[in-house]
Amino acid sequence: MSKFKKKKDGGVPAVNTAALPDIVFMLLFFFMVATVMRQNTLMIENNLPFADQVEKLDKKDLVMYIYAGKPSTNYKQYGTEAKIQLNDKFADVKEIAAFIAAERASKREELIPFLTTALKVDKGANMGLISDIKQELRKVNALKINYTTKKGSVFGRD
Repeated sequence: MSKFKKKKDGGVPAVNTAALPDIVFMLLFFFMVATVMRQNTLMIENNLPFADQVEKLDKKDLVMYIYAGKPSTNYKQYGTEAKIQLNDKFADVKEIAAFIAAERASKREELIPFLTTALKVDKGANMGLISDIKQELRKVNALKINYTTKKGSVFGRD
C-alpha cells in the first residue's frame, strides 16, 4: 500500500520565550523609574499641625528639611526632650549652619537663591527650640522658610 505513515499527534508546541527578556527588562526599567527612594529615616515623632491654607512646593529637590520633635519610641535613649534631626542624625542648633552650607554646596550656583528650608516640626514641640532654629537660619541668610503641615478641613468640613 502506501509507504507514508500518518504522523502521530505531536502534542502542544513549546512556548516561544524569545520575547521574555525584553518584557523582564521593560518591567525592571519601569519599576526603577517609578520607585521613589526615601531620603531620610525619621527618628523623631512628627505629628504635623493642621492648616486650612496650604501651598504645595514645586521643586522638592530645592528643599532642605529640618525635623524637630521628641525622639520616637525606637530612640528613647536620647531622652524625651525635643531634638533636631538633620538628614539621618540628631543634631544641635549650632550644626544647622554647617548643614545649610553643605546643602548649598551640593547645588548649582544659579539654584542657590531658590533653596527653601522646610521645617517639619511636631505640633507639641517647644517654641523655644523653633525660635533657636529660626535664629540660626537668619545667621546663615536662609530666609526662605516653609512650615510643613497636614492639610486640614476648611470650616469644619472634610
